[in-house]
Amino acid sequence: MAKQKKSELSTANWIVKSNILNEIRYTKMDMSQSRLFAIYLSKINPQNINSREVTFKLDEYAKIMQFKRFNITQLKKSAVDLTKLVIQYEKEDKDGGFLITSSILFEYLKFYKNDKDEWLISINCDDKVLHLMFDLKKYFFKYQLWNVLQLSGPNLQRMYELLKQYENAGAREITVKDLREFLGLNPKEYPRWDNFKTRILDASQTALSQHTDIKFTWEVAGKGGKGGKINALKFSIEKNEDYIKQLTLDEFLSEQKSPAIDGEPEEFEQSAEDDILSFMADACNKEFKFLEIQVLYNMIVKIVPQNGNKNRQLEMYDYLKSKYDQLNLQASRTTIKRRFGYIKKIIESDLKEIDD
Repeated sequence: MAKQKKSELSTANWIVKSNILNEIRYTKMDMSQSRLFAIYLSKINPQNINSREVTFKLDEYAKIMQFKRFNITQLKKSAVDLTKLVIQYEKEDKDGGFLITSSILFEYLKFYKNDKDEWLISINCDDKVLHLMFDLKKYFFKYQLWNVLQLSGPNLQRMYELLKQYENAGAREITVKDLREFLGLNPKEYPRWDNFKTRILDASQTALSQHTDIKFTWEVAGKGGKGGKINALKFSIEKNEDYIKQLTLDEFLSEQKSPAIDGEPEEFEQSAEDDILSFMADACNKEFKFLEIQVLYNMIVKIVPQNGNKNRQLEMYDYLKSKYDQLNLQASRTTIKRRFGYIKKIIESDLKEIDD
C-alpha cells in the first residue's frame, strides 16, 4: 500500500481495519467524528507506523466535520471532544485468558501553519491503540472509503462495518445486547423493539442497499424471557451491485459548502456574542430558544470564572452540557413539563451557592 502524502486526500482510499478495533463497544461517536475516523484510517498506511499522523487543510477539516460556520472556540471544542473519545475492547493475555481494556483514541489535534502560510490540522492516534491500526498480520478486513461517505448516521456506518467484517462468511449471528453495545446505544435509546427495528434494522437495510457494496437480510435467531423477547438476530450478507454511486472523497468535499469563518483565519478571533450563544445552544442539542439560551448564558458567565482563562468558553459549554445531561437523567425518571424552567433552576442553585 503506497504511503500517502500529507494534505493530499486521495480519491481511492482503502480502509484496513482490525477485527478488534471494529468490535469496540460503548464508544458513541457522532456522524462527523465517525466520518473523520474513517477518513483517518483511509489515510494511514497500516504497514508504516510513521504514517500515524494525518494532516488536513483547515477547509477540508471543516467540511468533514460539516461546520456551517466556525471559529477558534468551535475548533477547540471539536478537538477536545475527539481527544476524549475512549474505546473499550477485549485483549488476549499471555496466559491464554483475556482482559477488557480502555484507551483514548486520539493523542492530539494540532493546529498550525505550513511554509505556504496555510492553516493545517494534524491528528495523531494514541500509542496504546497503535497495535490495532498498524502491522496487522491477521484478523482484519478492508473496504473502500466511498462505502461510508454517503451514510447519514453513525449507526449506519457501524452496521456496515459490523456486517462487512463477515461478508466472506456470508452470515453473522449476534445478540441484541451485543449489537446495541457495538452501536454505542444507551438503554434509553430505542428500548421498544418496534422502534429499534425501524430506526436501526430497517434504516440500515435501506441505506446499505443504496450506498454500499453489501446488502443484508435478517431474521430472529433467538427469544427468551417473558413474552418471548427477541434477544438474538441472524444477518445474511451478500455482495451488492445495486448501489447508487461510488462517491469519491473529492466529490464528497466538493458537495459540502465552505463554512463561514468568524474572524480572519490567520487571527482566529473569538466569536461575537450571537455566535457564542449559538455555540452554547449546541450543548442543549438546540432545544431551547435563543432568548432562553441568553438567560442561561448570563448566569453561567457568573459561575465560570474569567481570570484570563483562554478556554473559558469551552468550560462554559461543558458546564451547560453537564446540566443538560442532569435534566435528561431526571426526565428519564419522571415527567418534566417545563424543561427550560428545570435547567434554569439547577443553574440558579449553583449561582446561589457562589453568592452565599
